[in-house]
Formats: sequence, C-alpha cells, structure tokens
Amino acid sequence: MQICMNWQTIAFDWNQARAFLVTAEEGSLSAAARALGLTQPTLGRQVTALEDELGVTLFQRAGRSLSLTQSGVELLDHFRSMGEAARRISLTASGQSQEIEGHVSITATNNMATFHLPAVLQQIRETAPGIEIEIIASNDVRDLTRREADIAIRHGRPKQPDLIAKLIRETSGRLYASKNYLNKIGRPKTPDELSEADFIGFEHPERLIPMLNSLGLSLTRSNFKLSSASGTVIRALVMQGLGVSVMTREDAELTPGIELALPALDPIPIPVWLVTHRELHTSRRIRLVFDMLAEALS
Repeated sequence: MQICMNWQTIAFDWNQARAFLVTAEEGSLSAAARALGLTQPTLGRQVTALEDELGVTLFQRAGRSLSLTQSGVELLDHFRSMGEAARRISLTASGQSQEIEGHVSITATNNMATFHLPAVLQQIRETAPGIEIEIIASNDVRDLTRREADIAIRHGRPKQPDLIAKLIRETSGRLYASKNYLNKIGRPKTPDELSEADFIGFEHPERLIPMLNSLGLSLTRSNFKLSSASGTVIRALVMQGLGVSVMTREDAELTPGIELALPALDPIPIPVWLVTHRELHTSRRIRLVFDMLAEALS
C-alpha cells in the first residue's frame, strides 16, 4: 500500500536541517560556521528559522554556549539520518559522473605530499587538465566515507567495508641522523651506544618507544627532546643535526647530509596503501587519478 505524503507540512529546507545538525555535532555556532564555510550570523538565522518552522526550541542559549533542549535531543537522531541520506546521495551522484573534469581531493602525509606527489600531479595535469586537484597534507586519517577526501594514501590498511584499498608498495623505515650529529656523538656501533643519543619523536613518542626498543634499543621518554606531527619538520630537524629519527628509505634518499645511524639495525616494514570509496571509484575522474597514482607510486 502506497503512503501519501502531505508535502505541504514540511516547511523547513535542507540548509536549515544541516545548520542544526552541524551545530549540534560541533557544539557551537562558531565551530559549525567554520565547518560549513558560513558566517556565524547566517548559520544562526538558519537554526532560528528551523526552530520557527518546527515550533520548538532546539538549543538552550546561555551567553556564547549552547546546549540541546529535550526537543533538540529527541530530534537529533532524525536529523542525523537526514545527514547520512544526503551523504549517500552525494556519494552515489559523484560515482555516476563520467566526465573527466571536476574536483578530486587527495589526502597524504606531509612528506608524501611534499616530495613524492608533485611529479605525479604533473602527469595527471597533462593527461586530464580539466581535473582540479586538492592536496590535504596531513597525518590525520581522513574519513573517506564522510567525504573528507576522495583518495587517501595511507600506511595502514583501512577496515571499513565500503572502502577500496590497493597495496601499491612495501617500503621500510630506518634510523637516520646527520653526518655532523653522528660525528659529534662518536658514531655508535651498538644498540646500547645508540640508546644514549637524542631522538626526534613522531607526534607521540610514547607510541614509538616500544617499537624501537623491539629492535634492540633501550630508549626512554628522556631520549626524546624534540617531537613533531609533521614529517617535513622532522626531516628538517634531522638535517640540522638535532637527533636521530625514523625516516622511510625514499625520504632519506631525498635528504642531503644524512646517513643510517646504525646500519646493523633491522628495517621497519611500512606498507603504502591507496584508498578510495567503493562508489567513488566508479567516477571516471577519480578512477583516473587513483590509477595514475597507483602506477606512479608503485
């Protein structure tokens, strides 16, 4: 039996619904405005218009802070369902696009984006000049299922079933330092001697220490005088002679004045995965970029 919908009773529009949903998720009008690329007054008017159309108060306002009212809490799951439906529509529509033009976003680490992508992007630009490519240089794992990027280059295999992942190569990480730094500390010949050196940590040194100690080192938190979440910053610190750090073989080959801190240590295997969404992979422009990246980076 077909249910007849009284469309005239639905007065609010998607922009109002999205304004409420993102404000509730972000926790403030200012954060939601940044996420949506709107001004705060515009976003506030959309939320107010939705409240007027529904005849309920969705947020309790106290100064600059917002909290959901009971009505807002009860309606939030319904608006989340709307947001998920809108996301699926956008994904499906993007996947059906057969034009080799338009926007494609690629997320990769700072080092990958800086040292390895430019040559590939030149090939893509020459092959498909109608494609507009955005590079998101970040070590944060972007959620491809939520359209935070179209293609990701990662060092870990994704677990989401909606994602397509291709292992494009296996590389390795080793411990490197500048020649000047190794000369300064007397060029360690054993893991114990290297354990006396200064190390440069990647983001959270506590996570790195067990892996490095499994190679035979005896490091503690006190070894890490410097750390950064940026691979390009770590590279610069190593070149400056400020300590020892893990670098991939490819990055080390592009870094002048450095060498292996202790060649006898075993390399650390590092996979390189190319990832996209299953539906987006049917888009000709995304498939073209995906395939050219896979070929060039393999």
